Amino acid sequence: MKKAVAAKQSSTKDANDVSPSKLIDGRIKELGDWRGEMLGRVRGLIREADPEVVEAWKWRGVPVWEHDGIICTGETYKEVVKLTFAKGAALDDPAGLFNSSLDGNVRRAIDIREGEKINEKALKALIRAAVELNASKAKKKPAKKRPA
Repeated sequence: MKKAVAAKQSSTKDANDVSPSKLIDGRIKELGDWRGEMLGRVRGLIREADPEVVEAWKWRGVPVWEHDGIICTGETYKEVVKLTFAKGAALDDPAGLFNSSLDGNVRRAIDIREGEKINEKALKALIRAAVELNASKAKKKPAKKRPA
């Protein structure tokens, strides 16, 4: 599985041939405030929860973490660092981490404000649940037919 992950990481480089991980490093450094620190912290927690996570850089500058599909994005705004879970509505959230985008049918988000503490154990559990959900959906997809 590690080979597939490495191949996927290298295939998601941008036009300037910079890896997504380097672009995320740059975003964290460029922010230079609590938002950069928080983005770096949640990135570390995501990597701890899923060592095989693939980092991507999409939509002109949004860090994305994937494993058999998108797990979540890490957007930064003036007031919040927002972790948007692509299939969050389908995930159990017993710790009540989701506090944004609660009305949608698919996504859910966690808005983290300056000075707020993260429930690290609950966030890691949510990441692992998202990975499991993606894996279960990936297994159900029929194999693509190749043209004759």
